[in-house]
Amino acid sequence: MKAVWLTVLIASSLTLIIVLLRSRLSWNWLRSFVLHLIAAAGLLYLVNETGIVEGLHIPLNPFTISAAVVLGVPGVLMLAGIQLFIV
Repeated sequence: MKAVWLTVLIASSLTLIIVLLRSRLSWNWLRSFVLHLIAAAGLLYLVNETGIVEGLHIPLNPFTISAAVVLGVPGVLMLAGIQLFIV
């Protein structure tokens, strides 16, 4: 049964990738998403490694990474604000 679900997952993932790559609209969305992701990851790295703000360290866990990916730079700023003022 696991093999059937794995086959369905692989087939649907490949179909989704094909649809996204064939659509012109998806390239703009994909480019925007990748730039958003790079900016958020860079800011998250700067906040954690350089110590710009004394005592601020945003832990890397699935919640913080997903917030940074989905929300981008404002998400990282939101996490920094939560870390400084609430926690």
